[in-house]
Amino acid sequence: MADGQPPPAALAGVHRALRVLEVVHRYSGGVSLAQIARETGLPQLKLARVMTRLVRTNLAAPAGPGAYVAGPALRLSAAGGSAELGQLQQTLAVVRDAVGAAVYVGRYQDGEVAITQYADGPEAPVVDEWVDFRVAAHASAVGKALLTQLDPEDRRDHLARYRTVRFTEHTVDTEQALCHELDTRPPGVPLFDLQEYALGTVCAAVPIRSGPNPECVALSLPDPDLRRLGRAARILQSEAAAVLLALLVTGSASAPALAPSGS
Repeated sequence: MADGQPPPAALAGVHRALRVLEVVHRYSGGVSLAQIARETGLPQLKLARVMTRLVRTNLAAPAGPGAYVAGPALRLSAAGGSAELGQLQQTLAVVRDAVGAAVYVGRYQDGEVAITQYADGPEAPVVDEWVDFRVAAHASAVGKALLTQLDPEDRRDHLARYRTVRFTEHTVDTEQALCHELDTRPPGVPLFDLQEYALGTVCAAVPIRSGPNPECVALSLPDPDLRRLGRAARILQSEAAAVLLALLVTGSASAPALAPSGS
C-alpha cells in the first residue's frame, strides 16, 4: 500500500482482536464466547479464529468451557517494564517457528534504521551484521520496508546521509533504481533482500506500524532458495497481524532498541 501499511485484511484482523480483548479485559472473572460475540458483533467463525490467535499468544486464556479471561501476557503488559518486551519476544518466537527462520522487528526512529527485537534459534540463525544496518537500508529487507513508509523528503534525506553502496553483485546501487523498486511494489507484497546485503542470505519484510514511526516484521534465511523464501514470506504476511497486535497491546512502540541482528 502507498503508506507502507499491511493489507486491509491484516489490519481488520488486528482491529477484531482488539475489540475482543477490550471485552475480555472488562470481565475479570471470565466472559463467555456468546457474550463476546454479542458485544463485538463478530460472526462465530471469525470470533473462533480471533480467540485461537489470542490464546496462542497468551493474550487470552480459557476459563472453563466456552469462557475466557485475560491471558498472562495481557496481565503482564499492564504492569509495564520488561514484561512488555517479554510478550513481544514470545510472539516473535511463535512467528519464528511458523516461518522456520529468524524474525525481527525493525523501526525507523530519529532518522535511523534499528532492529528493536528479534527471535532466533539453533535452526534459525540471525544474519551476521558485517556492515552496520543503519548504513545498509537500501540493501536489506528491513531497510526497504521502512524506507517505503517514509515520505519523499524524509527518504531523500536518509539516502543523502547513507549512499547506496554496493555490498554484493546483487545490491541495487543507485537511488533511482531503489526508489523505483519501492514505489512500484504491488500492494501487500513483502520487500525482499535477495543476497543484496550478504551472499548466501535472503530476507523478506512486511511493513507494519503500531505508533508514529515506521515499523516492520522481517525474516532472514541463510539459504538463497527462493522457493523456500517465498513460502516463508507468505507465512510472515499471515503472522504480521500477530506482531502488530503484540506491539499495540504491550505498548512496545516505545521500547528501546536492542542489540543488533537482522536484515
